[in-house]
Amino acid sequence: MTPEPRYQDLSRFRVAPGFRRRSGVVVLVWQVVQATLFAWSPQPLYGWRRWLLRLFGAQVGASVLVRPTARVTYPWNATFGDYCWIGDHAEIYSLGPITIGAHAVVSQRSYLCAGTHDPMDITFPLVAKPVVVEAEAWVATDCFVAPGVTIGRAAIVAARSTVLKDVPPAMVVAGSPAVVRKPRALPTAAGDAQ
Repeated sequence: MTPEPRYQDLSRFRVAPGFRRRSGVVVLVWQVVQATLFAWSPQPLYGWRRWLLRLFGAQVGASVLVRPTARVTYPWNATFGDYCWIGDHAEIYSLGPITIGAHAVVSQRSYLCAGTHDPMDITFPLVAKPVVVEAEAWVATDCFVAPGVTIGRAAIVAARSTVLKDVPPAMVVAGSPAVVRKPRALPTAAGDAQ
């Protein structure tokens, strides 16, 4: 009887030296801090959470709002532009660099994924691919943004979409996989003359 071919052998999996860019001790300390001091902080303490993220190497702009239930895997791989918002239970899976631009929004339960595995290598190694959410973009609730994807400036990703390729600037995408639906209209501020 011929044995079945093996596609992956997880007993041979190892995290490559230097992949995390910090020691295992620092990763563990961050996990403890995130699960306690970060997650247990009252919602209005945005400054406290900004300080904790910066303490662990994140680049955090002015007036960034990160909810206490949001999770950042490796803050030293994360950049948060001025005035961006990160919603409840958003996952910033920053195995690779994740950049969220100024005035951008990542809504509740969305998942930005900057890490994957190489399925062509039997040892199934980790692969980091950057994710970028450019300025003024909005990733609505419960979306998945795949490794290596850029969400263009002022684009909108509709709720529950799966984004597997780059999104052009100022476009609205929706679906699974997400496809372009229409251009984003320029908004008017409340009280502006028509």
